[in-house]
Amino acid sequence: MSSLLEINIMNMLIEKDEKGMTLLYDYYGDALYGIALKITRDEELAKDALQEGLLKIWKKAHTYDAEKARLFTWMYRIIRNTAIDKVRNSNIKSEQEIQLDVSNVYNVGVDAIKPEHLDVEKHLASLDKKYQIVLDALFFKGMTQQEASEVLEVPLGTVKSRLKIGLRELRKIFSTNI
Repeated sequence: MSSLLEINIMNMLIEKDEKGMTLLYDYYGDALYGIALKITRDEELAKDALQEGLLKIWKKAHTYDAEKARLFTWMYRIIRNTAIDKVRNSNIKSEQEIQLDVSNVYNVGVDAIKPEHLDVEKHLASLDKKYQIVLDALFFKGMTQQEASEVLEVPLGTVKSRLKIGLRELRKIFSTNI
């Protein structure tokens, strides 16, 4: 494929001309799908990754710089990263599934846990608000760190730091109360 065709495709995409997307799919669709399939090892995930990746290419066409990379290399990176995200998200979802048959939650007697002995809420309230919010989201609302980051609108690293500091502060409180 000539670089003139690449230039024409990108110009159409930048101008939001759907013909550019049709050409892009005709010339690159199979190769991009192959990349997604190799990473996901699942046809449905690969199709989803390809679709999302093509949408990103459509939206980000204006950011393509022919000086930095060939068109295929640029698209390869977008599809590759999207496929990796799909695999990660599918792994997270499968890890979050509750398996009642292996759970021991029903084996704990009512008398075994006495919240008044723990006073978790009272001690949690003694922490700075920023730590309280993160601990509440993660432990009481059951969010993942990524979900908490999105809902609380703070960077993932900040969520992790606040979790670590909040737990350290709670550890200090509980070690003095034992």
